[in-house]
Amino acid sequence: MARRGVGTRLRESVWEIPLRRYLALLVTAALAGGLVFAVRALTHEDRSCAAGVSRPEGSEECVGVATGPYAFGQAGLRDVVAAIGRENDRLRPGTYVTVALMLPYTTASPTSQNDIRHQLQGAYLAQYQANHEANGEAPLIRLVLANPGATGGHWRRTVDQLTAMTTSADRLRAVAGVGQSTDANKKAVRELTRRRVPVIGSSITADDLANGQRGEDPYPGLARVAPTNTDEARALASFARVSAGKALLVYDKPGDPYTRTLQESFAALIKGSPYEPQPFTPPADRSEEGTTANTFRQITHLVCDTSRRTDTILFAGRHTQLRQFINALGGRGCQDRKFTVLTGDEASYLTHEKALDRTALRRNLSVRYTSLAHPDAWTADPAGTGGSAAGFAALRRLLAAAGRTPAGPLGSVALDDGQLIIGYDTLRLAVHGIREAVPDGGKVPVLTDVGLQWPQVKGSLRVDGASGWICLDVHGNPYDKAVPIVELTERGGSRFVRIAWPEGRPPGKECLPPS
Repeated sequence: MARRGVGTRLRESVWEIPLRRYLALLVTAALAGGLVFAVRALTHEDRSCAAGVSRPEGSEECVGVATGPYAFGQAGLRDVVAAIGRENDRLRPGTYVTVALMLPYTTASPTSQNDIRHQLQGAYLAQYQANHEANGEAPLIRLVLANPGATGGHWRRTVDQLTAMTTSADRLRAVAGVGQSTDANKKAVRELTRRRVPVIGSSITADDLANGQRGEDPYPGLARVAPTNTDEARALASFARVSAGKALLVYDKPGDPYTRTLQESFAALIKGSPYEPQPFTPPADRSEEGTTANTFRQITHLVCDTSRRTDTILFAGRHTQLRQFINALGGRGCQDRKFTVLTGDEASYLTHEKALDRTALRRNLSVRYTSLAHPDAWTADPAGTGGSAAGFAALRRLLAAAGRTPAGPLGSVALDDGQLIIGYDTLRLAVHGIREAVPDGGKVPVLTDVGLQWPQVKGSLRVDGASGWICLDVHGNPYDKAVPIVELTERGGSRFVRIAWPEGRPPGKECLPPS
């Protein structure tokens, strides 16, 4: 027995002691690994913001497609986003298709946020109208918000999400809005249309973000509510009768799609001018202040050096730089001379801009621009064709209903910057294309069939928009669209001047683009 005990202890020393050590090491390793895993789990940052929205690595922006009522952290959007959420919640699965309104919801610019809120309000009113006054027409419309980032830098991520939604239960059938004519938005539209997703641009006006230029269609399935910069410049010229010897061009160098094509259009209007165009170079993000205010102070000296016959300044730039330029002109030395600044629709952003020195507008200075829409266009200067007061009256009625539940409230509303009106018309065009594409006996259109509807939107199939008739040519561009000429006022807001037309006159009653 004693010998057996010694043997047992010997075997224990040979086998069990090392085994226990190995087990101890394994347990220690497991505990250490578990601790590391726990620490990682505790310290892992949740980058989601809401359903469909998250912060990409290296960014604090919440980007993507919000499939629920999410306001992207913008207090001014909460009411209208809540109204959209209520409308979406009442839709039964299988009865609707989705339209995404793509805008830079996370921009830090208060001016841009005002415009985004107004455009979203208009889109919602068109959604509400389509769903409640459809007279049984199908499908119903679900509206979602797509954010590619403040400068559009996350456009590819957003485009990927939107594309995936075309084959899911979301049944996405169009992307509307887009926002400004920037290089990032140009890439987003190119990729969306390459994937055969129909796009309806609300406020894009750049000529190179349109089909039909030089006979090419680089964006198949793109329709636009706003005229091109060239058409806006033609309308402006027919209104102001700009001549080469009386105008000076100030332009953004190197520019972006909007400013470049506006510059080219203005340069064509004053070909042969005795004055060298004056460039300025803003930051890459044109919502930033940069140092251009210094450049504009210098340009005002050159403005005063021109002949006394010169009374017009054509400005091809974004709204931040326009505001700086106006403020600089307010302090020019030749305040006894009267000047008119003529520019594109980007000036509408200044309608409620607090940083604009409106006292400058009392010093022999007026600022007039081509607006995308204005509430007084069809009452103060009614035209025989091209639009009517009835189209705008329908929007007025919807706005009155939205002052209370269940349609509203929508938050602070304004019409004179034109953004609510153009947002409304954009979604109305989207709904028109979607419902016209529904096959006989069906309820949901094929994705690519929606974009095929744009060439037929003319004549009796036009959209009688609140901004005027929307009659599209075979490339999806509006033909002879009404262009309200609007003036900034010294008291704040804007004043309607008159309607101008790219063709020099309103379209015929048939509203059929020529061959």
